[in-house]
Amino acid sequence: MEIPKTYDPSSCEGKWYQYWMENGYFHSVPDEREPYTVLIPPPNVTGVLHMGHMLNNTIQDVLVRRARMMGKNACWVPGTDHASIATEAKVVRKLREKGIKKSDLSRDEFLEHAWDWTREHGGIILDQLKHLGASCDWERTRFTLDEKYYAAVVNTFIDLYRKGYIYRGERMINWDPAALTALSDEEVIYKEVQSKLYHVKYRVEETDDWLTIATTRPETILGDTAICINPKDPRHEHLKGKRAIVPLVNRSIPIIEDEYVDMEFGTGCLKVTPAHDPNDYILGEKHKLEVIDVMNDDGTMSEAATLYIGQDRFEVRKLIAADLEKAGQLGKVEEYTNKVGFSERTDVVIEPRLSQQWWVSMKELAKPALDAVEKGEVSFYPDKFVNTYRHWMTNIKDWCISRQLWWGHRIPAWYLDDGEPIVAENAEEALRIAREQSGNPGLELSDLRQDEDVMDTWFSSWLWPMGVFDGFETEEEVSYYYPTNDLVTGPDIIFFWVARMIMAGYHYRDERPFRNVYFTGIVRDSQGRKMSKQLGNSPDPLELIQSYGADGVRVGLLLTAPAGNDLPFDPKLCEQGRNFSNKIWNAFRLVKGWEPEEKNQPESAKQSVAWMTARFSQALAEINTSFERFRLSEALMTIYKLIWDDFCSWYLEMVKPPYGEQIDKTTLEQTQAFFEQMLKLLHPFMPFISEEIWQHLNKRNTPDEALVVSPWPQEQTFDETILKDFEKVMEIVTAIRNERKRNQIPNKEALDLLIKEGQGHPKAFNAVIAHLCKLSSITSTTDKPAGALTFMVAGNEYFIPVSGDQIDVEGELKKLEEELKYTRGFLQSVEKKLSNERFVSSAPEQVVAAERKKLSDASDRIRIIEEKMASLR
Repeated sequence: MEIPKTYDPSSCEGKWYQYWMENGYFHSVPDEREPYTVLIPPPNVTGVLHMGHMLNNTIQDVLVRRARMMGKNACWVPGTDHASIATEAKVVRKLREKGIKKSDLSRDEFLEHAWDWTREHGGIILDQLKHLGASCDWERTRFTLDEKYYAAVVNTFIDLYRKGYIYRGERMINWDPAALTALSDEEVIYKEVQSKLYHVKYRVEETDDWLTIATTRPETILGDTAICINPKDPRHEHLKGKRAIVPLVNRSIPIIEDEYVDMEFGTGCLKVTPAHDPNDYILGEKHKLEVIDVMNDDGTMSEAATLYIGQDRFEVRKLIAADLEKAGQLGKVEEYTNKVGFSERTDVVIEPRLSQQWWVSMKELAKPALDAVEKGEVSFYPDKFVNTYRHWMTNIKDWCISRQLWWGHRIPAWYLDDGEPIVAENAEEALRIAREQSGNPGLELSDLRQDEDVMDTWFSSWLWPMGVFDGFETEEEVSYYYPTNDLVTGPDIIFFWVARMIMAGYHYRDERPFRNVYFTGIVRDSQGRKMSKQLGNSPDPLELIQSYGADGVRVGLLLTAPAGNDLPFDPKLCEQGRNFSNKIWNAFRLVKGWEPEEKNQPESAKQSVAWMTARFSQALAEINTSFERFRLSEALMTIYKLIWDDFCSWYLEMVKPPYGEQIDKTTLEQTQAFFEQMLKLLHPFMPFISEEIWQHLNKRNTPDEALVVSPWPQEQTFDETILKDFEKVMEIVTAIRNERKRNQIPNKEALDLLIKEGQGHPKAFNAVIAHLCKLSSITSTTDKPAGALTFMVAGNEYFIPVSGDQIDVEGELKKLEEELKYTRGFLQSVEKKLSNERFVSSAPEQVVAAERKKLSDASDRIRIIEEKMASLR
């Protein structure tokens, strides 16, 4: 093989991915091995790859690839979510571009268009994940509208309804005027916005008195059905039992009393609009107030408003303010900062509305799911999210699961003329139930109408851990793969998805759905903003892969991606990843270019191998621990330093044969073995370059020998003394090289090294030191030779004898004088600190000890510098 000078990702990424696919490495079937199951958080079928997906799926791939190498039956199930709101919006928009309105189509006609759109666009994001290297079991790809999955969702609805958990009721909901559907509380994002606070005057009926209320939504005045005061408020005694007149529409409404009103806020008078505010609705129920819904589904004013009919709510806000001012009923208008709810899907301001919807009663379902996390049956990484989870679960509200859409799992409920729901698997079963309940055997299917709504998308995805294995139909696979192992997701869907999957898992299988949840952070730009298409601050992931290679991008993402903390992303991180690829490639070229020779292994090589063996074992233990704690960025950094610093910068130089000589066969084989072991550690993070080098470093005869399925290295005991000694070796080598450089002694010129009798010199590595520093000898001495260069390492004093013509005496004296001046100044600052009794008595013992160590080291350094200067004069 002719090895290219530089690594070209484009020449190997597609090749190796195809090779892995063709050999079925990613496919899993139940067997005698321990299963390792990961489920992809299903991206919306509307989605394309973005940086959040890149981070999340890279982490999953790292975990899955390592598990596969550890001999586990790794099963990573991919799939997509039908995304009711997002998909329907895209289909409606596409139809509008063709001049077709949704209202012009029947439900079945619309769904045909939706399926056409899904077949065309639905698999894009999964195909894009292959460019990243995602080792999913693509044969198991699932979609939340698959036939079996659909049936499981419908049957779950029926089961929970019959158990009393699902009910239909009229309650205050969050309404999305753009998507024209109800939303759950979790789908409302509250943003701080700059609003206006309008002070509006209401005339007290049959008097000349006026009262003032303050509101940020004057358009809802048209739906007011009461004014509320606190009965204990002395300012409003005169208003008790009176009525007020609603501005502009001149409707007479009662002035009611309730301690709900905060006397300290505003004027102490509260307008009550039961149809358009959750708290007002509660007041309305309590005081039996009229409910007037003044808005249409699309956020325009309804017939009930009597004014501004058909006009948009925000336009009406301006118009009604102007009309109130003309009527002399608008007081001051002030700037006001408040939090407003926006639709998580369409980013429009939601409207609270009273509506008949389907609900899931959550309190009982939540209890075992809360206990599971608090008892550690399900572990969160980082565990700070346990408090977030606990707070939501202990204050959980019933879940609105009906959506006024056509795309999705249709509510399995049918109605007769009386409007009472009949929940059944299909129309035929509903007809049978209807005949039994009504006592009318003559009822026909045409007498029934099915509920038009579909279920909340999250109602289908909460079944994901069981549904992807057809767990509601058969035990064949779910009993093997469930519970799954690790869930990787963002903390933003901890309530939407994570909590609900845990609830479903305990309710239907009496078992956790996964053992661990790894929460990723949010990918942000250099200004701390969340990356998004709207802001235009998110790079195209596929373009990044094209520029830096998939491995480079994966490294760039993971090096600064600690669990649960946001990732400040910069393309330079990917450049660092690409540079790492090139470093590994150059090491491969060097090792592959060595020709072995049958000869004895040099002592320096034996010592180098002993150190590298211990260092690898130490790093492996650290990496395994990092994986156990889900500290993947730390694991990667350990590998990075092991390869770049230890293997490339030190080990390869230590075993590299002198110029013109060949390496011995034993050292080459041991070096290749080290390289192979490091490629195994590297593979989960950088699968493409590691497989490319693996396949060419040594001959691989069968698919079973591919790196993707090679065994993960086993931990070995190691001698820590070797590692501590080698730290001194690094210091000694660095010091000798610095002396050569500062005294301009050519590298080819051999030197002698003398060691003053003392403790702790790493004698076991003398051959390595001699090899790296081109030393003729290393010997002990009791006296310092005249004119020798001097340095200290770990309390040992070292001398390099030199002749006068080998160094620039004047230049060296000048450098030493500058160093002496600096060191004396440093010593004085330490002495000053230690002479401060308050510092010595109050500072931690280890801090004081560190300062005393600095004092001792500085004193030794001054002595050595002075001796060196004396020897040169």
